Amino acid sequence: MSNAQLAEIHAAIEVLGRLSSAFGDRRQQLAQSVGLTDHQWGVLEEISTEHFMPSMFARQRDSTPAAVSKTLRQLIDKGLIEVKLSKSDGRQRDYQLTRRGRRTMDELRDARALAIEHIWQKLDRDEVRRFTAFGNLLAHALTEHANTISKERDDHGNDAVRESL
Repeated sequence: MSNAQLAEIHAAIEVLGRLSSAFGDRRQQLAQSVGLTDHQWGVLEEISTEHFMPSMFARQRDSTPAAVSKTLRQLIDKGLIEVKLSKSDGRQRDYQLTRRGRRTMDELRDARALAIEHIWQKLDRDEVRRFTAFGNLLAHALTEHANTISKERDDHGNDAVRESL
């Protein structure tokens, strides 16, 4: 690989990092606009789908059940969600948005729609399509690489992984 090609790759990785950081900052900014953290917003958004399971949410978000429980308590204290025993299984809890929680989600969706209008809709549609296609390819490659490294680690221990880097 030439130095020029390696420099282009490093520049692309840097841009990806900046995009990731900007996206995270924007999510945090949106969450703060309604008095939430990004994690609280994520839990509230998941509850709004009516298929919320705290343990599954924790696994999907690489969080702990204790952290999700703490966030649920915070959202209950803010009056954004309520919890009831499940009608189908008394051992389960059903979480749902309160009226205030639904208003908060509406505010977040409106703010996100406004950002899409001001940023994404101004971009060239063909560039957005190419970005999406490239992003999907990159996400797949990153996932495959991570899975390969995990499998090698499981199969051969950490030494084999260090040698492959």
